[in-house]
Amino acid sequence: MIAWMRTHRRLTAILAGGLLLVAGAGAFIAIQLSAQGDVSHPNVAFTAPVTTTATAPPKPARDLSFSWPLYGYDAARTKTLPLDRPLRPPFRRDWALTGSVLLEFPPVLGGRSLFILKNNAALYGLSRFTGAVKWKRHLGALAASSPAYGAGTLYVTILARESGGRAGRVVAVAADDGHIRWSRPLPSRTESSPLLAGGHLYFGSENGTVYSLRAADGSVQWTYKAGGAVKAGLALSGGRLYFGDYSGQVYAIHQSDGHQVWRKGTSGGAFGLSSGTFYATPAVAYGRVYLGNTDGNMYSYSATDGSLAWRTGTGNYVYSSPAVAHVAGAPPLVYAGSYDGTMYAFDARSGKVRWRHAAEGKISGGITILGDLLFYSTLNHHTTALGAATGRKVWTTLRGAYNPVVSDGCRIFLVGSTSLFSLKARPHCSGDPARR
Repeated sequence: MIAWMRTHRRLTAILAGGLLLVAGAGAFIAIQLSAQGDVSHPNVAFTAPVTTTATAPPKPARDLSFSWPLYGYDAARTKTLPLDRPLRPPFRRDWALTGSVLLEFPPVLGGRSLFILKNNAALYGLSRFTGAVKWKRHLGALAASSPAYGAGTLYVTILARESGGRAGRVVAVAADDGHIRWSRPLPSRTESSPLLAGGHLYFGSENGTVYSLRAADGSVQWTYKAGGAVKAGLALSGGRLYFGDYSGQVYAIHQSDGHQVWRKGTSGGAFGLSSGTFYATPAVAYGRVYLGNTDGNMYSYSATDGSLAWRTGTGNYVYSSPAVAHVAGAPPLVYAGSYDGTMYAFDARSGKVRWRHAAEGKISGGITILGDLLFYSTLNHHTTALGAATGRKVWTTLRGAYNPVVSDGCRIFLVGSTSLFSLKARPHCSGDPARR
């Protein structure tokens, strides 16, 4: 994340016709981000969710069958966990894993364990119920992603194999004891949180290469070359992979062979003369793709053909990976934070702002929905929960910085800037397995 923050500070443009340069970086950014107006094409294909009162939301298993296997929870990266019972404060701290190394991305859960990758590329296996460290494995010098979990194996992307290096690595690690099952060196760095689906692993890299590897042995099945660095995770829906890159392009490619379905650009940056960049991992829902851009806009594209459905501006960069949810009392909404210090809820169909909440600071990381609560973190170390339908504050703590929480429906695992905390949302969860 430090690297992309440096990249996005390179905001220069020359006004046509000999106009004077805008004085001051702050004024320049403000004018640049307001250069493009909002666009709304709500009639672009939209699959409205079916709402029934007879069917209760899915209920996370409070036993060994439950997993939060990927960054974003599901393959579509919706970052939403439906709950049969709402989570409400007070949230009692159950255990903490403290440290001094940056925790930029959240853990994944599998069985009795959770797994966290620190920015020094150290991977930990912890007891989900006590926080006890079961094992620890150093996989390189630098990392900035969440692992993927499936069938007793963890899949991990590494930015740098050695200090100062420009080459990355992807590794498969046994979830029970941390031993390496296979490892594949990469010619470029990668901070793309991997996606595991159908026995294959999908991720991007800084030289623009998108990979499909066979999960069993790491062999390359296909590659696709994008126009810029692919730092975000890929989202999967309907047999297609969706992602954005640093050239300001959004892509849909076939999961089976990597062949391109569509590719679309933007014109939101540099006074409409070039694109901003996509760092955010997209979310796919309702036949749409949603993702934010450093030009200050949130975008929605048709998942079928890439038609622009809407573009809605915020006051600053949108690094934040969105969440998508349909909670009681609101239409389907897309949630994202902005560097302008505001948390936004956008109508998923039209892009109109349903509500906005003044956050405690700049929002850089992704958004998570647990039941009917929305969680975000700010760069000045707050993590806050809002009512997802209303935007009203429910709870806040002085912990966090980037990606806020994951959950098993009973506990909330809060990602502090350097520490991980387990919070019990209720005094007792029925069916909770023995603590070990």
